[in-house]
Amino acid sequence: MQKGEIADILKEIGIFLELKGENPFKTRAYQNGARTLENLSEPLEILIEEERLGKIKGIGSALAEKITELAATGKLAYYDKLKASIPEGLIAMLNIPGLGPKKVKAVHEKLGIDTVEALEAACKESKLAELPGFGAKTETKILEGIEFRRNYASHHHISAALLLAEPILDQLRSHPDVIRCSTAGSLRRHKEIIRDIDFLVSSRNPESVIEFFTSQLGIISISAKGETKASVILEGGIQGDLRVVNDAEYPFAQAYFTGSKEHNIGMRQRAIARGLRLNEYGLFKSKEETRDPELRIECNTEEDIFEVLDLVYIPPELREDKGEFEAAEAKTIPRLIEWTNLKGSLHNHSNWSDGNESLEEIAVYMNDLGCEYWAITDHSRSSFQANGLDEKRLKVQMIEIEAVNEKLQDQGHSFRLLSGIEVDILKNRLDFEDDLLAELDVVVASLHVAGSNETDNTKRLIAAAENPCVHMLGHLSGRLLLRRDAYPINQDAVIDACAETGTWLELNANPYRFDLDWRLWQQAKARGVKCVINTDAHRNEHAGFLRLGTGIARKGWLTANDVINTLPLAELRKELSKKMENNKD
Repeated sequence: MQKGEIADILKEIGIFLELKGENPFKTRAYQNGARTLENLSEPLEILIEEERLGKIKGIGSALAEKITELAATGKLAYYDKLKASIPEGLIAMLNIPGLGPKKVKAVHEKLGIDTVEALEAACKESKLAELPGFGAKTETKILEGIEFRRNYASHHHISAALLLAEPILDQLRSHPDVIRCSTAGSLRRHKEIIRDIDFLVSSRNPESVIEFFTSQLGIISISAKGETKASVILEGGIQGDLRVVNDAEYPFAQAYFTGSKEHNIGMRQRAIARGLRLNEYGLFKSKEETRDPELRIECNTEEDIFEVLDLVYIPPELREDKGEFEAAEAKTIPRLIEWTNLKGSLHNHSNWSDGNESLEEIAVYMNDLGCEYWAITDHSRSSFQANGLDEKRLKVQMIEIEAVNEKLQDQGHSFRLLSGIEVDILKNRLDFEDDLLAELDVVVASLHVAGSNETDNTKRLIAAAENPCVHMLGHLSGRLLLRRDAYPINQDAVIDACAETGTWLELNANPYRFDLDWRLWQQAKARGVKCVINTDAHRNEHAGFLRLGTGIARKGWLTANDVINTLPLAELRKELSKKMENNKD
């Protein structure tokens, strides 16, 4: 288990102890230990091997034992026992906006509430308003949070789905009775939120494949199991559905089950207009619905289906009935960006603020990954909860970044760290003065604390875009998928401002954000606004978000030319300098 994962468990232990009313010093010890662990400058495995972990301030011998157990086994008996001692309903209540450990503990002790359902009833009866520290506004916020979670109870982030789907898909490919296989549905179209995972297989022996599929690791239960279909519940409560067809049907089934529903309607209408019928079983020379294989037009791939219907191939990500038919007919489907086109990320964090690794650890990892550059954009001072940097610390960090780069150069590496900041957009100004921002390679301006007024929020973002030192706006809408709706912002107006000022817009590739939304990228692209696919990494393994973000960029019809961080370092530096130069008096 990696230190970031261990730190998360320590934080959970602290929360659970607070729920149980334990000594606050004990609770804080776990929270402090988690932060200390995240900010370690030496590799955890070396500290454990040399028995030095317990001597580090903020950890101590008792916590070191638990960390060692987690690192060695991936489990901690103390954690499992503690979690089991807390009613599941209380843990579920922690996921509701407006409720922290203290408030959950209060409603449990004062009102005996131990389920979300009981909490909802109490709010509707105004029972919480009577408790100290609560009130009518708190009740309203809790009810809104409960409704939000209920609406999205069966929804899952694509990152969670991919973690489950890809190992199963690899196993299916290895089975001797499997001819072809793929995912389908919203996962194949790379929707940011999915309901279930669809698997499609062609085989001469469906029953063998069904048996193999339902025996995979990670399956909690089997919902249905037939001759050609199976449904299972995977870890995390995600439903997985398998359909097995013969190989002649496979291209048609792949197209049909990929969707979307609206896209499929468009495809069927094109077939009918040509005197044909299209369904999941084939494309048929018939004016009536049929499954007759004698009437089926031979198509070995999806590409063949599109060709028969006088269309160039439409990538799965674009199959949302948002202009793909017109473009495919005119042969103007763009060559969409690939994640391998990306050279690095321009919004990332280190252990100088709330990230996990040191500057050198980041540089080594990203160099080994094959990146050309990686910007360090830690939080500015107003983000005190994220250990934001003041002017003095930022200037010291700039020196440290240069030292790392000199070391890389001496070792013969061309990879470079770029100096930067994620500067908070405050009510009337940015968190740092322009003179300091002008010294940095990269400046990301982000709205972290928005107001309730759309006009005011929009003005703040436009003012940031107009600043000649700001290269890009970070996670524009502020949304957290399945957790928090977007801030009230006129995104169209901000896109227009970025177009006028030459400011880039971030596609934040964190799977909880994917912000800017893929539905707005065609508009931004048409206005000439450049995209930056950024990981917003807080751990080295978050570099994998580049792949996820690229999928969203593809849904937004973006090409490599539309994305700034496809440029090699020398060209990127030229683009970074342009905005300030263009705004000189």
